[in-house]
Amino acid sequence: MAVCNTQYYWYDERGKKVKCTAPQYVDFVMSSVQKLVTDEDVFPTKYGREFPSSFESLVRKICRHLFHVLAHIYWAHFKETLALELHGHLNTLYVHFILFAREFNLLDPKETAVMDDLTEVLCSGAGGVHSGGSGDGAGSGGPGAQNHVKER
Repeated sequence: MAVCNTQYYWYDERGKKVKCTAPQYVDFVMSSVQKLVTDEDVFPTKYGREFPSSFESLVRKICRHLFHVLAHIYWAHFKETLALELHGHLNTLYVHFILFAREFNLLDPKETAVMDDLTEVLCSGAGGVHSGGSGDGAGSGGPGAQNHVKER
């Protein structure tokens, strides 16, 4: 699976690098995420259960893979989202995903660089990294970002 000039590979359970088509990659990602999210040892739902020490790295891995899928959709299928009038929904999903990932430092900026131009355009209205936000979290998508709902 590729985005721009970046080739993404899937790594199987044994750590073996697998070159695959985009549909295969997306299927691997979605199956893997489903398996992790429903694993009681990873995402405990019972009171008193502890999250594993590897929880943060697993969430980072999930976010990295989901970012790859979003990047692929933009790169290879944006015309279709326009034709179906779904681009507004895709953009909203992408902005929320990126702002969430930034807030909790879940994505490596080197990993997301392939989409920096789009991210800057879409997130600038939300106080993106280069938009000159105040840094206090009010309306900022960068460090210290706060919920967009204001108290009265």
